[in-house]
Amino acid sequence: MDAQEAEIRELIADAQRYQFDVAELMKLHDDDAVVVNMAGRRLFGRKAFQEAMEQALSSALQHVPTVTEIDRVHFVAPGCAVVSCTKTVHDHRLEADRTALPGSVGLMTYVLVRKLDRWVIASAQTTPLAR
Repeated sequence: MDAQEAEIRELIADAQRYQFDVAELMKLHDDDAVVVNMAGRRLFGRKAFQEAMEQALSSALQHVPTVTEIDRVHFVAPGCAVVSCTKTVHDHRLEADRTALPGSVGLMTYVLVRKLDRWVIASAQTTPLAR
């Protein structure tokens, strides 16, 4: 594994580590990032993503952590990589707070770009696997 791939793997690990820390999570994303969550909600820009995360974490969704495993890192051009992952959802909400989730496993794709000598998330999309 080369140094750039190691940096990318650390970025994805940080995205998981900071999934409940909005301020730190936002630092990993480009200003114009596009995020599509597992429920199909698409957000344009870091500000919209931040607002959605703050709203989600003020709800019972704060008890729904995910674990992301990298399946493949593919460099498509200098300074651009596509990272294919499998995301597993763990629902720890109280029974009374449970609503249906789109799935317990999703396929996640990140598009990363290198800016100011570091990798950032330009796009993230999760597609739920059929149950």
